[in-house]
Amino acid sequence: MESFDGLVEFVAVAESQGFSAAAKQLGCSTSHVSRQVSRLEERLGCALLARTTRLVSLTQAGDVYYRRCKELVTGLLQANEQVSQQQFQLSGTLRVSCAGFFAEHYVAPALMEFGVQHPELSIDVDFNSRMVNFVEDGIDFAIRYGRLEDSGLVARKLAERQMMAVASNDYLRTNGIPERPSQLKIHSCIVANNDQWVFQLDGKQETIKVRGRWRSNNAHTVVRACEQGLGIAYMPKSSFSDYVEQGLLRPVLEPFWSKGASSWIVYQNRRFLPLRARLAIDFLVEYFSGWEE
Repeated sequence: MESFDGLVEFVAVAESQGFSAAAKQLGCSTSHVSRQVSRLEERLGCALLARTTRLVSLTQAGDVYYRRCKELVTGLLQANEQVSQQQFQLSGTLRVSCAGFFAEHYVAPALMEFGVQHPELSIDVDFNSRMVNFVEDGIDFAIRYGRLEDSGLVARKLAERQMMAVASNDYLRTNGIPERPSQLKIHSCIVANNDQWVFQLDGKQETIKVRGRWRSNNAHTVVRACEQGLGIAYMPKSSFSDYVEQGLLRPVLEPFWSKGASSWIVYQNRRFLPLRARLAIDFLVEYFSGWEE
């Protein structure tokens, strides 16, 4: 059985193109990964990896060996996961990347509920909107909003997001109430993700380029700026619901609101996804199946 030592570490290094990234993925030290791969190369009598100060790449022999070993390692991991699934005792750490009001107020509580159901599982939620490297950062999946670029990642729709335009009563008393989207060009608008606002007009989409005195990619800050009378804001409806119910903000242009974009679960396109991630993704999709803004 000694001949199988180092296979998992070798495959992890080949896929992440680095010993440190592989160690993070496997939850062990970099020295352990390096030692295991070196011993594997010694037993085989050839170099599997070409190491430089910046990059680790496969040699010709390593590429051939990786293609065969990947199937073996995937099969082994799947066998282990099947046993775990039969016992249904999730463990380890589920790492999720997300950002925004929806993630904070809806996704995070859903993940807490999932955590209660699996008391041996740790959950690490990173609120960050930057693009993540799923292997190097050790992220199981991310929650993202809006239009997704074609990145080779797998995306599952989590929820449709209804848009809403609002302003404070003080702002509307001073500047008037816009009756049509085109009138936003003469208003101060609070810009969140972009300054191209999409509305529905006579069954067609109309895009209005807006400008204003305040810009922020944080939903809480946009809402507070709107409450302070700095202009009109346009974001998913759930961002404003509490403020509208309390009478602090007033909806405008309601007949023209668009359906907006969707929130997505995004993860690496690979044949083997850890059981903790698969079950969490399925849980979230089911949890938000009937959700409305």
